[in-house]
Amino acid sequence: MGSLYTAAASYLDARAHGGRWLVRLEDVDLPRVVPGSAAGILATLEQFGFEWDGEVVCQSARSALYLEALEALRSRGLTFDCSCSRAQLAEDERYPGHCRAAPLIAGAPTAIRLIVEPGHVQFSDRIQGMFRQDVAAAIGDVVLRRRDQLFAYLLAVVVDDAAQGVTHIVRGADLLDNTPRQIYLQRRLQLPTPSYAHVPVLIEADGRKLAKSARSVRADAAAAVAQLVQVFELLSLSPPAELGQGSLHDVWQWAQRRWNVAALAPRLTRSLSQ
Repeated sequence: MGSLYTAAASYLDARAHGGRWLVRLEDVDLPRVVPGSAAGILATLEQFGFEWDGEVVCQSARSALYLEALEALRSRGLTFDCSCSRAQLAEDERYPGHCRAAPLIAGAPTAIRLIVEPGHVQFSDRIQGMFRQDVAAAIGDVVLRRRDQLFAYLLAVVVDDAAQGVTHIVRGADLLDNTPRQIYLQRRLQLPTPSYAHVPVLIEADGRKLAKSARSVRADAAAAVAQLVQVFELLSLSPPAELGQGSLHDVWQWAQRRWNVAALAPRLTRSLSQ
């Protein structure tokens, strides 16, 4: 339900403004891909009445684009090779810059990091308002390609947003602090910055994220209309009781006419008890 809630917010925002809604399978971290999960995700979206525009893009098939962007940064002296492992950095809150001059461990596998200079990245979120972060102070030099040679999500998502012409992004507020890092990389790659809106993340009364709690509810196609009406309530649309008797088409049309991103309170989480 937490994923359905976020997807619905994104879908409604696109459709209410006459925009295209894109589906991208962000499977760049290949060791964590669960076989059959992509087909399951697409089937669930269809069962709930989502209609996407264009072809479904898979990050696992776009390595050439990511390599091109990486080489562009490297040619401008904006990256460096880093031999540090996660275990070596486990006690560091931010990357301390061990390998900026040269890899600390000669001959070891290396990641590629982006050099992040001090200074605040600031943007205005359509829900959360003004947000700023000094990326260098928060996390330091970020990984663009890992030691196992897989591309980092940060690089992949920035390249794909630009390549697909994405102008507006609606997602969960748990990704809010990741956004300045994406904007920093966009600027280094001389790419446009989309408009962002981060919806409050659904949590239990005790603060646990809904997806990780005992009450986490699976999206159930047999109860698609009822679950969508519940989602619309959580998105501050105040659906009437009779909406639950309508068809999938009816409930989506109703929600699109009433969508107002400004109705969402500027908070990072929303408890199911509220």
